[in-house]
Amino acid sequence: MPNRRQFLQSMSAASAAVSLPAFLPEAFSMPVLKLSPQEAAQNEDFWAWVKNEYTVSPNLLNLNNGGVCPQPKAVQDAHIRFYQYANEAPSYYMWRILDQGREALREKLADLAGCSADEIAINRNATEGLNTVIFGLDLKPGDEVVLTKQDYPNMINAWKQREKRDGIKLVWLNLELPQENDDYFVQQFVSAFTPRTKVVHITHMINWIGQIQPVRKIADEAHKRGIEVIADGAHTFGLLDFKIPDLGCDYFATSLHKWLCAPFGSGLMYVKKDKISKVWALLSNDKPDGPDIRKFESLGTRSFASEMAIGTAADFQLSIGAARKQARAHYLQRYWTDQARQIPNVRIHTSPDPKYACAIALVSIDGMKPSELDGQLLSKYKIHTVGIEWENIKGVRVTPHIYHTPKDLDRLLDALKNIAATGNRKS
Repeated sequence: MPNRRQFLQSMSAASAAVSLPAFLPEAFSMPVLKLSPQEAAQNEDFWAWVKNEYTVSPNLLNLNNGGVCPQPKAVQDAHIRFYQYANEAPSYYMWRILDQGREALREKLADLAGCSADEIAINRNATEGLNTVIFGLDLKPGDEVVLTKQDYPNMINAWKQREKRDGIKLVWLNLELPQENDDYFVQQFVSAFTPRTKVVHITHMINWIGQIQPVRKIADEAHKRGIEVIADGAHTFGLLDFKIPDLGCDYFATSLHKWLCAPFGSGLMYVKKDKISKVWALLSNDKPDGPDIRKFESLGTRSFASEMAIGTAADFQLSIGAARKQARAHYLQRYWTDQARQIPNVRIHTSPDPKYACAIALVSIDGMKPSELDGQLLSKYKIHTVGIEWENIKGVRVTPHIYHTPKDLDRLLDALKNIAATGNRKS
C-alpha cells in the first residue's frame, strides 16, 4: 500500500483517482485481440484469467448475478484503500481530496456511455436515478404514462405514487414473453399512445426473464408523437455493447454495481442535455430547475470511497472489452440453455437469439413451483438462483457471469437433470 504522501500526490491530479494501468496481461491480450468477440468468447485460457481476478466462492455456485455482481479484486482493493484514507480524517479526505476526483470519473463514465460528461450524474443505483426523473418531470392530472406490468417493481411503485398523488393516468401493457420480433414490442407500445401520452417507460432488459426490448424503435415512434422516453438500463450497462445515445432515449439510469462490477451502491443517471432543466432535482439544490447535471448529486455525505473505485471498475471493463464481455455472457447462456432444452420436463423461457437476450435466462420444470426448484438447487446442490413469480412470468432465473466456466454450468445441468427426473420429491 502506498504511503500517505504518495497517495496525496496521486490524488492531486484528479484523473489519477479514477484510473489504473491496463489489467490485461500481454500473454492473454495479444491472442484474444486477433479473435472476433464470438471466437474470444470460447477462449477458455483468457476467461480463466478473468475468473482468477474475482474472489467468488469456490463452493457456492452463484448464478444470481442478475441481482448484484461481485467486484474483481482490483475494485475491492481500490475501495478499501480509499476507505482507509477517508477514515484518517473524514471531512478532510472525503471532501477535499476524494471528492476532487468526481469530474475525472464523470468523464470516464461519459466515455463508456458515449455521451457528454455534462449529461451524466453519479449516484447510488438505477432506482435513485429513475425515481429522480419520475418525480422530477412536470406532469399534470390526466397526463398519461405508458409502461408495462413486467417493469421493475421500484419503478412501478414510483409511477403508482405519482398517479395517487398527482392524478396522472398509467396505461399498462401486459407483454407476452419471450419474443423475437421487434414489431411486437413496437406495436404494443404504439397502440397505447394517445394525444395525452407524455412519457413512455421502457425497460431495456426485463430483469425477470432477460428479454431485450428494441428501445430505439419504440423511442423513435414516441418522439414522432412528442412523447418523452425513459429507459431503465439497470441490466444492460456494462453487459451489452452499446452507447446510451444509441437508444434514442431522453432519460436513462443504471446500477453500476451490476454488470460494470463497481462497488455496491453505485450508479449513474443520464439526462439528455436539453432536458436537464425540465427535471426537478429530487433532493435539495440551490438551482433545482437549472441546466447543470450536477444538481442531481446533492446527496449529502455518501461513500466517497465506493464512488472513486468506480473508475477502477471502468478500467477493468475496458481491459476486457464490451463486445467480448457481451459475447461471453451470451455464450455461457447458450451453453447451458441449449442443453437444458433437451432435458425432459425442463422448459427454457428466454430467447437464444443474442438480439433478444444475453446473460439472464428463465428455467422451469414441469410440475414444480419456482420456489421448489430454487430451493432444491440451493439445498441439494449449493447453486444460488432466484425463483420468479411475477405477473405472467414463472420460473427460476439463472444468471451466470463472465467469471464462470462451462464446467460450472455442467454442475447446473446435472442438477436440473436430477431434479427433473425426480420431480419435487424430497429424496
